Amino acid sequence: MSEGTPPRRNIASGTPWEPVVGYSRAVRVGPHVHVSGTTATDESGAVVGVGDVGAQTRQALRNLIEALERAGATARDVVRTRIFVTDISGWQAIGAAHGEIFGGVRPATSMVEVRRLIHPDMLVEIEADAYVDGAGA
Repeated sequence: MSEGTPPRRNIASGTPWEPVVGYSRAVRVGPHVHVSGTTATDESGAVVGVGDVGAQTRQALRNLIEALERAGATARDVVRTRIFVTDISGWQAIGAAHGEIFGGVRPATSMVEVRRLIHPDMLVEIEADAYVDGAGA
C-alpha cells in the first residue's frame, strides 16, 4: 500500500462460500465500510423466514448490522443501502423493516427487483456502505 493510504481490513463472517467465491462480508478502508450483499441466513447458513419477505428483511438487516459492528461502524454510519428483491410487490414489508433500522438515519437507497437470488428460498439481499466520521481503520 502506498504511503498515506489507510490499511484495508477484510471482515469475514465464517461462511464456507466466502473463500470459494473470493469475497469478504465487509471491507473497511479508513472511514469507509462496504458490506456485501447480505441475506436472511442464520449461523448455520439456513434461510430464516422462508416465504416471509418481512422476516427475511429483518434477518438480513441483523446480519448486516453485525458485519458493520465487526468493522467498527453502526447503523447510524450507513450512507447507502441497496435492496435486491425477487418480488417487488412486497416492497411495503421490505420498506417497513428497513425503516425500523434506518428511519432515523435515512440513507440513500435503492430497491430493485431481480429474477432470483443464489438460493430459491431467498427473497431479499441487502448491501450497505457506511462512513465512520473521524475514525481510522
